[in-house]
Amino acid sequence: MDSKEEILEKLGGKDCGLCGVKTCEEFTELVLKSPDIIERCVFLKGQVVCDACVSQDSLGRDLYKGTIEEYKDSLDREYDFVLETFPNEPGPRETCLPDNPLLTRELEIKKGDIVFGRPQGLSCGCPVTHVGRVMEVDYKTGNFVWCVVGPLCSRYEENAKDIGYYTTKAYEGLVFNSRVKLEIGRRYYFLPRRCMLQWRHCGLLNFINKTENGVQVRIEGLWIG
Repeated sequence: MDSKEEILEKLGGKDCGLCGVKTCEEFTELVLKSPDIIERCVFLKGQVVCDACVSQDSLGRDLYKGTIEEYKDSLDREYDFVLETFPNEPGPRETCLPDNPLLTRELEIKKGDIVFGRPQGLSCGCPVTHVGRVMEVDYKTGNFVWCVVGPLCSRYEENAKDIGYYTTKAYEGLVFNSRVKLEIGRRYYFLPRRCMLQWRHCGLLNFINKTENGVQVRIEGLWIG
């Protein structure tokens, strides 16, 4: 059996999340217990996932850099930037509203809960079930904010809560690198960090703030494609 260091070298340190866990290091621990599970890593099979979406190489570079070729999703469509996570958070921030907003109170959703559902209709129409860890809850409107995590979290969490279909109201995160200038009021194509399908999203930028960790943005009016 390969050592932990050898397995990490094979995985490449992309931390893309496509295997179902957050980082290559966490995935390595699973591989050490069940070697066959390494086949989940798409990079071992010669598949190409946009490196600009999943590498750490862009950290610290000037914001408005890059070539068009670097910003392509898995369907070969151009996008403008990658939406990165906030420091010390498990995934991208997504504001959600269940199709039945009363579920937020009926299920007693609270900070720290693992919740899952699928964004449909006007809200992206993503075919993949999303799983998140709740960060904030607004019982007045039924909205809550979660950090998107991997599907394994809902499988191993006995008390995971199913909200069914929901609407994605907003994404929040950091931008380290962009191929275009970011301005409030403009619509941009972007790729959320660790998007399992590696598909571009589209939304209206309505908040921007330069911080020591990167350019913080909020994006609403979301579509996929």
